[in-house]
Amino acid sequence: MSSYLITRERFINAPASDIFEVLATPALHSVIDGSDTVQGEQPGGPQRLYQGAKFGMDMRIGAKYKTLNTVTEFEEGRRITWRHFTKATWSYLLEPRDGGTLVTEQWDARSVTGKVVLRPMGFLRKNPIAMEKTLAKLEDYVTKA
Repeated sequence: MSSYLITRERFINAPASDIFEVLATPALHSVIDGSDTVQGEQPGGPQRLYQGAKFGMDMRIGAKYKTLNTVTEFEEGRRITWRHFTKATWSYLLEPRDGGTLVTEQWDARSVTGKVVLRPMGFLRKNPIAMEKTLAKLEDYVTKA
């Protein structure tokens, strides 16, 4: 297993359709972000994601910056992946189970050019923690909505 591929999962007591709706709505990404780097969506993007959609996010890691993402996989209610401008991908896989949904979040930086800087910048250490927080925030959002 590559240290540039990080996966976390959480069982959430909610239907996959409710969870997917949050993931497919860029305006909610800052609400569920466990890294505290996603500040909000950029104007002009889609309200709901779809295969091939491009959407921008306002970010902050020390300094403010913007990202442009492209949805590379989209299966309604089941799977969504977007590629970051660095070629890293964020994926969510939803598996309906009795009483809820198993949600798997994955960060894949194996295709990132210059990935050697990810370790000294702390991403390999911080991303697993942030992903666990994201899944907890996602659960809070969909179970209290």
